[in-house]
Amino acid sequence: MKKIVVAYSGGLDTSVLLSWLKEKYQCEIIAYCADVGQEEELDGLEAKATSTGASKCYIGDLREEFARDYIFPMFQAAAIYEGQYFLGTSIARPCIAKGMLEIVAREQADAVAHGATGKGNDQVRFELSAAMLAPQVQVLAPWRMDDFRAEFPGRAEMIAYAAKHGIPVQASAKKPYSMDRNLLHISFEAGMLEDTWFDGTTPEVRGMYVLSVAPEDAPDQAEYLQLLFEQGNCIGLQADGLDALLEKMSIAALGTRDGYTLLSPYGIMKALNALGGRHGCGRVDMVENRFVGMKSRGIYETPGGAILYAAHRQVESITMDREVMHLRDSLIPKYAQLVYNGFWFSPEREALQALVTESQKPVSGEVRLKLYKGNIMAAGRRSPLSLYDEAIATMEADPTQSYNQNDATGFIALNALRLKATARRQLGRPGQL
Repeated sequence: MKKIVVAYSGGLDTSVLLSWLKEKYQCEIIAYCADVGQEEELDGLEAKATSTGASKCYIGDLREEFARDYIFPMFQAAAIYEGQYFLGTSIARPCIAKGMLEIVAREQADAVAHGATGKGNDQVRFELSAAMLAPQVQVLAPWRMDDFRAEFPGRAEMIAYAAKHGIPVQASAKKPYSMDRNLLHISFEAGMLEDTWFDGTTPEVRGMYVLSVAPEDAPDQAEYLQLLFEQGNCIGLQADGLDALLEKMSIAALGTRDGYTLLSPYGIMKALNALGGRHGCGRVDMVENRFVGMKSRGIYETPGGAILYAAHRQVESITMDREVMHLRDSLIPKYAQLVYNGFWFSPEREALQALVTESQKPVSGEVRLKLYKGNIMAAGRRSPLSLYDEAIATMEADPTQSYNQNDATGFIALNALRLKATARRQLGRPGQL
């Protein structure tokens, strides 16, 4: 082993394993960090990596690619895992793996290494992505090495190792939980969160949250937000003070249309995170089923994703054909499972995506939402491609005479026919009218 590319975040696990791998293999270590929206977590990362033992550190700016090629296609599929999880960590892993493998090829490295534990999902996501994109590359997983686990049976030993080797890390005995941040969300797990009875909303842990305020601390005044969709993707926003917000975040608009500020996928996510975060939207505390077989508890902040999900469903409600929507919705559990389990680059996910992309062609229009103390409420939707016809749906007289209520008699009779046959059989009178 002469050269290893390490997936590096600057956190406790990857900082320790970078140093440990260098000692074990006595080879060149190259750190790779994909910028998928970690913000200030990237500050000083290159200097930290080289001081920890890396010969160089690559930071790939994948923010726009992550939003455009991963987040948006997934939200077109309305994917949500086990009814709650917006798949923030899951969808970032294939994007990171792809960027890391490009560095492996450039550097002609012998292997890649990651800090995912042998109990988690990320090891599967990284390695399945590598298997599809670069099957010839060797993957090192220190957490699945006996000598690594013998030296680091828990996070306390890793914290002590970091202190001994002068490696600065955020984790401590007082804050033992781990964090993972990207453009879509922040996840928190481990430490006191492993107790499923521990209340993650108490004042003592309010400082843990980064992207959102507690709903009870959110403004007492609701805020309205409008989103413009084109073929299933949000392309523009309209909200009071949006220009000032974008300027503060250094997000450049792509233009305007009918009062909407047009933004790139990355710009959309950044703005929605800020808007949703200040109203306490998108917090999820759940126990989920990991691919490796165990249950785990995690807390997630997904303010922008929660808004995007809600708005997308609203514009679909008036533009998607009923049977197309039901077919797509029947595939949500499978699609979400593929993302969660690490099969983003699999042929079956790509086949599902082709169906999703086709289903989204008419999904264009506007949605108005009301944000208030953690709630995201629909306040209007409209589209030039709407299938909703007020004249037909009205409870008043139908001026177009498009729907004859008498037709429902035969419709109900035909649908009731098999039910009556089953009922007669249960009563012991088959064949009777």
